[in-house]
Amino acid sequence: MNILRLRRFGDPILRLEACHLTLADIKSSKIQTLITDMHYTNEVKKYGVGLAAPQVGVSVSLAIIMIRPSKLRPKIQPYDQVIINPHYNGIGRRRAVYEGCLSTGTGKDILFGKALRYKKIQATWLDEQGARHSEQLDGLVAHVFQHETDHLQGVLFVDIVRDSQTYMMADEYRKRLQTK
Repeated sequence: MNILRLRRFGDPILRLEACHLTLADIKSSKIQTLITDMHYTNEVKKYGVGLAAPQVGVSVSLAIIMIRPSKLRPKIQPYDQVIINPHYNGIGRRRAVYEGCLSTGTGKDILFGKALRYKKIQATWLDEQGARHSEQLDGLVAHVFQHETDHLQGVLFVDIVRDSQTYMMADEYRKRLQTK
């Protein structure tokens, strides 16, 4: 297993639309190794709740969602999913919610801002075996699914932040959350 290098804002790969994967691609050792390495990287580095293949330099339509309880979210329900060729339709209206992105930095150097996201979505994707899923997702899972899917389309969260005055760095964001 390998720890993969994160790509940061400004790297052109983050602005490309990622290539869709076929069933043969998904089952290939190359993609299966990428999935393993992405999980390993996220676990070892404790990066966050999601990671898209373009963020580690591979322009394919694949991301992982790894939601775990944390100090800031101790009661959150764990959720682990590989999403390949994902798509979603929003349900209801979008609302402004805080999010950050590993491609802006790590630790206290992650940039946060209020991005427009749906609370609920109808999502479709393939998993690491190529099985098709169609589910209604809500809350944090829906939020992360949207963020990672955007990465696969070359869209960064800063593109959907409408109020630049909501930007703050991770240490300030965490300080404000902990005081609520």
